[in-house]
Amino acid sequence: MTAIAADAGPQWVNDLMDALGAPGAGLAIALENLFPPLPSEVILPLAGFAASSGRMSLLAVLLWTTAGSVVGALALYGVGALLGRDRTVAIASRLPLVKVSDIERTEAWFLRHGTKAVFFGRMIPIFRSLISVPAGVERMRLPVFLGLTTLGSAIWNTAFVLAGYLLGANWHQVSDIVSTYSKVVLAVAAVAVAAFIAVRLIRRPEAAPHPHEEDQDTRVLRRPLLPPEAPAGSAPRQGHPGRGAP
Repeated sequence: MTAIAADAGPQWVNDLMDALGAPGAGLAIALENLFPPLPSEVILPLAGFAASSGRMSLLAVLLWTTAGSVVGALALYGVGALLGRDRTVAIASRLPLVKVSDIERTEAWFLRHGTKAVFFGRMIPIFRSLISVPAGVERMRLPVFLGLTTLGSAIWNTAFVLAGYLLGANWHQVSDIVSTYSKVVLAVAAVAVAAFIAVRLIRRPEAAPHPHEEDQDTRVLRRPLLPPEAPAGSAPRQGHPGRGAP
């Protein structure tokens, strides 16, 4: 196979595709799922460019990259399944500012919207990998997980591979556009995390004052008002006030 130009993308991706062809592109995408900082928006259009140059079949690229996405997602699903709900709650409860109720709300949300999250999450940078972990924790039915992951990955991968295929040597224009999209997603996530921390710090309950630290006025105000006690040995008053006993 003719070597892909060294300046046409990450060298390690070029080396994989030069050595293995389309399966090399699939392996690169599987690694991208396991290590989200690796850019699928670079790997996929580069593979499309390689197909347009006749170095590999376009259909093979689409099949192998989708298979790589599913394999990587399945590995992260297994990590979530091994952790399980109890371990996940125990770990999260030890994190600062995180409450068990936060985990329970997240779990309830995933039970209601998990299928949509797995499908559409495959098209959001960073989250496209991480969404597989809660799916494993919640033990989403494996056929459902695999079907949604395959469909979502096929859509995402096909769009980028075809863009690289059609743009040819200008495939890097796709990466430039999606790089902006990725930065926007990361910025929104960072703002959401910052807002969560700020709200949690503001709502943190203050420690109750020690009883001995309360001032005299506070203790007097909190003391219940009782009726005056009658002198010892006296009979209780009866009848109309001021009228003597018969």
